[in-house]
Amino acid sequence: MAKLNQSQVYLLYGVEPYLIQENKDKIIKQALKKEDREFNVSQYDLEEIPVEDVVTDAETFPFLGDGKVVIAASPVFLKAKPDKLSFEHDVDTLLKYIQNPAEYTTLILIAPYEKLDERKKLFKELKKHGEIIHCEPVKEWNMDKWISSLARDLHITVPEDIYELFTQEIGANLMALRNEMEKLALYVGEGGVVTKEVAEQLLSHSAEASGLKLVDAVMERDLGRAIRIYKDLEKVNEEPIALTALLSSQFRIINQAKVLKQKGYAQNQMKTYIKAHPYVIKMALKRERFFTNQELNQIMNELAETDYNLKQGKMEKALAFEMLLYRLIHIKQQAADTKATI
Repeated sequence: MAKLNQSQVYLLYGVEPYLIQENKDKIIKQALKKEDREFNVSQYDLEEIPVEDVVTDAETFPFLGDGKVVIAASPVFLKAKPDKLSFEHDVDTLLKYIQNPAEYTTLILIAPYEKLDERKKLFKELKKHGEIIHCEPVKEWNMDKWISSLARDLHITVPEDIYELFTQEIGANLMALRNEMEKLALYVGEGGVVTKEVAEQLLSHSAEASGLKLVDAVMERDLGRAIRIYKDLEKVNEEPIALTALLSSQFRIINQAKVLKQKGYAQNQMKTYIKAHPYVIKMALKRERFFTNQELNQIMNELAETDYNLKQGKMEKALAFEMLLYRLIHIKQQAADTKATI
């Protein structure tokens, strides 16, 4: 995380809770001595408390110590269309405070919203007299630097060749990534190395990541592995209909990526036609070369037929999905056998 500028007023806004929490903790550590943090940090919810009460607290001298931190969450008056509350905020009181803040108080406004109305006078004054920190969600293709940074913070080593596994399993969720990295750090100990085997054993599995694993099992013609992945998903109540839809989505993107690649499109041009994150397209391009156009068409037909049968209740769900995995792998096996014969 970048070094924070020293300020009396901060606005943290965005929908990435990890960055909001990290920045909030960093501001508190920067503003207060360790022994003062227990008594001189107060928090308010601006959907419950009027902002003038927050300003009154900010203007009040600290009970103990040299400074205080006042945190006010959910400043709805910064949104383009503020939420209706049972009371009115006196925003002018906050505006006057921001222009001349108490030197002994650090005020943190936390706006967990995707967008704010930057045309409002209050936002402009915050920008002029305070520090605005945008806590926007991290993108999948930027996860590598976060894995590396967290590994350094936790004093463990995560080899670069397994970064992709983290992104597959966790996605672009920094809070989840932090939790998983802390779990791995406890397991391997300070100075330890997280191997692929350890990561596969300990990382929490998402349905999306398991969908990619099922694709890989089909690609590698490994029916046993495909069934094991499915059984693990079954234990966490993932439904065959949802898993069929997930596989359909994965193979549809792989198919689209293959067709566009054959037409000469570069990866960065494909996002116009494939409505998915660039990282997802990158993963699809890694897999498309293992399938022919004919195989992908057959696979899509099998998925459509299974989806129809599941929704019509024509087969027991678990059996229908296992049979689907068998047929998908059989398509790959047939292709391999034909190639070997030729």
